[in-house]
Amino acid sequence: MYFATAGIDVSPWLPPLAAFVVSLFTSMGGVSGAFLLLPFQMSFLGYTAPSVSATNQVFNIVAIPSGVYRYLKEKRMVWPLTWAVILGTLPGVILGAVIRVSYLPDPKSFKVFAGLVLAYIGARMVRDLIKGKEKKSESTFRQAVKDSKGSAAAGQVTIRECSMKRISYEFAGETYTTSTATIFVMSLVVGVVGGVYGIGGGSIVAPFFVSICGLPVYTVAGAALMGTLVTSVAGVAFYQILAIFHAGQSVAPDWGLGFLFGLGGMCGMYCGARLQKHVPARLIKTMLSVIILGTALKYVAGFFV
Repeated sequence: MYFATAGIDVSPWLPPLAAFVVSLFTSMGGVSGAFLLLPFQMSFLGYTAPSVSATNQVFNIVAIPSGVYRYLKEKRMVWPLTWAVILGTLPGVILGAVIRVSYLPDPKSFKVFAGLVLAYIGARMVRDLIKGKEKKSESTFRQAVKDSKGSAAAGQVTIRECSMKRISYEFAGETYTTSTATIFVMSLVVGVVGGVYGIGGGSIVAPFFVSICGLPVYTVAGAALMGTLVTSVAGVAFYQILAIFHAGQSVAPDWGLGFLFGLGGMCGMYCGARLQKHVPARLIKTMLSVIILGTALKYVAGFFV
């Protein structure tokens, strides 16, 4: 099957299969998996045109809603946290795009800085893993899931406070409180990075929630995915508008290829979100640590290439 915008010929079963496998695992931690599909498209499929970033974001738009729906159904979507992420991410994406075009024609130095910040968050997660135990609420939640035989009613989130100062909610018998301003500022930074480099913010914001804010991993995935969805919608719109001013260049997304990836991702994210409650929090955190440290290494190594 030939995709004109991408300029590649690909078997139609391959993109959905790759997206399903990646999304099945990454969605458990609130990460869409788009950052893993990008090198797959560039190195394995040979899709190296600038439009590959926009196509990757089409995957997010198609795939993420199924995962979000599952977290909504199980009532583990922390809406105050979600809205703080969205309100910070959206202006960050726009600002990041402006910075990239106007001030960072060669963003290598900024990339090293971003990589070091990610490495710090990743190192904190590894330290927490070495120290050892699941949060009490996480172990309580998993036991409740076992007792209820996987019922969606197990471990629902109850909002206790939502204000400009703090967000507080109860999960599995424990109350968690975090600063609204901290979530907003971090989401803004994630949005800027996403705008500059065209990556999904979930790979950054989910580990931040878990490691820095101390929130249970079972409650942050939905908010992180929703933030990535908003980032991707804004990103695709930006690339589509940009294509008008760059006639003859492959800037706009390859919608057909993006939808094929998205269909596989849609199934993978739904299954991942459904299976998440059966997977130990330690395993999910280990996966997030590998993701964020891998991204950090890629950023820092890119400075020397």
